[in-house]
Amino acid sequence: MAKAARNADRALGRGPDQLTLDERMELTGKYVALEVYTPEALPVRRIEAIGDSIDECVRMLTSRGLDPRKFEFSRLAPPY
Repeated sequence: MAKAARNADRALGRGPDQLTLDERMELTGKYVALEVYTPEALPVRRIEAIGDSIDECVRMLTSRGLDPRKFEFSRLAPPY
């Protein structure tokens, strides 16, 4: 398993700010899915999907039984 894939697996369920410097460097440029904030629900800001594209994140969310419409997608920027 490639290092980036291992880091992606370990990053699921954690907040982007909880990633180590090495993990952040390896995952820079990847898309992540974070639950959207609504007034009814204050989501825990944790990564629920990681992929090379938004479509890949949507597939990962769907395979986990999560509704992609309840997530926002963004690219991870370099740590500095």
